[in-house]
Amino acid sequence: MSERLNAWPTLVYEDLAPMVDYVNRVVQVAGKYTLDEPFEAGWGNIVLDVTPRGLSTPTLRQRGVTFTVHYSLLDGGVVIEADNGSRTVPLSEGSVAMFYASFCEAADELGIHRPRSSLICEIPDAPPRFEDDRVERTWDGHAARLIWTALNLAADGLEAWQAPFLGHRPRVGVMWGGFDLSATRYRAQPTVPPAHQPPFMQNAQLDAYVSVGFSFGDAKAPNVGMYAYIWPQPDGLGGRSWGVEGAAWHPDAGLVRLPWARLRETADPHQAIVAFGDAVYDAAVETAGWPSDLVGPRVEGWYMSRTPPSLVEHQHG
Repeated sequence: MSERLNAWPTLVYEDLAPMVDYVNRVVQVAGKYTLDEPFEAGWGNIVLDVTPRGLSTPTLRQRGVTFTVHYSLLDGGVVIEADNGSRTVPLSEGSVAMFYASFCEAADELGIHRPRSSLICEIPDAPPRFEDDRVERTWDGHAARLIWTALNLAADGLEAWQAPFLGHRPRVGVMWGGFDLSATRYRAQPTVPPAHQPPFMQNAQLDAYVSVGFSFGDAKAPNVGMYAYIWPQPDGLGGRSWGVEGAAWHPDAGLVRLPWARLRETADPHQAIVAFGDAVYDAAVETAGWPSDLVGPRVEGWYMSRTPPSLVEHQHG
């Protein structure tokens, strides 16, 4: 039990909030490059991958240069790696404005154009642009490791949940605007987004989807843990079981929530994430008419590293 709880550490919003706020802002800098990529349903093209040491953009291509940007949370730096060289920009001191200036300078040296937008998005009360955010920041290595650990553990569970889905499912990754880890399943059912939503949210709601993810919460709702919702939101979600003890429907927020504290107390938190996702999809099938045959069997897979050669010959004979 103690080994499992150590692997799934305690997460307290108030302790992590300063670093979450800082990382949320700086990942938007390189995140802007993904807006130039071909659009996938629900902005699936923009997510940052959870890597062994942080968060990374997908491979990006501009005329004459191919590159990635890796936010190494465990090292306190950002590596721009291109086919013609690499540059490292520190995160350990200074303001968001200072980081943005250093990042653009490093990108210019590699022949990479600076991000086409410097707007800070989806962060209440933030300055309008990176250049305007001059608050001095202190890098907290311990909090950075906890942030990465939570994202890494949650991503592992969400990837297992997504594996048998036969429909469109962008890769599991961090949506850098709201800084939440997202695993989304789509079906080809056009929907009408609310007219009052900003354009990026309207684009995200052009088709029906089921979303399961992880969030650190915010000052108004410091809910660290898993969340899920169904778009468009169907009736009949109240009073359901959500696969894991402690998971509950919150009608005011339009979310099913599974607090991290309850998740880490389960016998198998990894499997609990899968069970939580399965329960949300079952709700979509039962209340919103989602097809049950879009989910194939969940199997361990065929691992060649431990499959006897004789069995391989037999199966291919």
